[in-house]
Amino acid sequence: MDDHGDPTDTLACEVCGRLPEPRKARRTAATVLAMLPLELAVHAAVVASDLPLLTKVLVLTVTATALAVWVAEPSVTRLLRRWLHGPILRERRRLDAAGSLWRLRTTVRDTPGSLESITRQLRMLDGNILGVQVQPGADGAVDEFVVDVPEEITARDLVEAVEDGGGRNVQVWPTTALALVDNPTRALCTALRVAEAPHELPEAVADLLGAEVVDGGPGDPTSHLSGDATRLKIHAGWRGAVVLARAGQPFTLAESARAHRLAELAELVDGVRLSGLGAAAPHAEG
Repeated sequence: MDDHGDPTDTLACEVCGRLPEPRKARRTAATVLAMLPLELAVHAAVVASDLPLLTKVLVLTVTATALAVWVAEPSVTRLLRRWLHGPILRERRRLDAAGSLWRLRTTVRDTPGSLESITRQLRMLDGNILGVQVQPGADGAVDEFVVDVPEEITARDLVEAVEDGGGRNVQVWPTTALALVDNPTRALCTALRVAEAPHELPEAVADLLGAEVVDGGPGDPTSHLSGDATRLKIHAGWRGAVVLARAGQPFTLAESARAHRLAELAELVDGVRLSGLGAAAPHAEG
């Protein structure tokens, strides 16, 4: 687009060419601003005339409606379009200026300064770290980042930066703003879901961990985690064992602990409900 053109042209629909509807408050303010001098002029002319009252009301109504539809609204839309669509234009500029969101996971030595080394390397890529989660792992700390970087930065660039900062087993995925919801909040929401519907435990845990529920097979872990930690088994009381899989993304010990606590919650809720039914049965018989 020409730099000297109207920036609102970029908001027009590619199919019909129409601009999006401006906010009602701005549209109302602009219409009042345009109609006020017209209304004052018409009222001054009509009220000063010798027409009967009913005729004056009719003339004012028809004139005001015609001026609003044929004069005020088109003029406002044309002359104040940049102001009317200002909020949408600002949001468009913000999105155009935004980079790319990535989720990174790496294993680091559980020593002072390890996290700082990685963040320093990410800053060298003009990365803006929006979220950090640190979880204990089998051979070190597992750090997970949500980082905003310029669009020209690739996944390979991110992997190399994290490795230069001392990270191992680096994994990178494109992500969205939904990844900014912190893990404790997601875990609490999942716990509420399990408490309300214990039978949804497998699906709830799978959603929380970004995994899928799989059928049992030779690759199932004998304890809670498989050898490569890409399969997780939890015991769900009378429902039996639930096996979750996440290809290419090993489960951490913290994630395993969350899953098992949720399974215990489901079993506890089931027990409370069964106890309530058992206590209610004698009363029903009586």
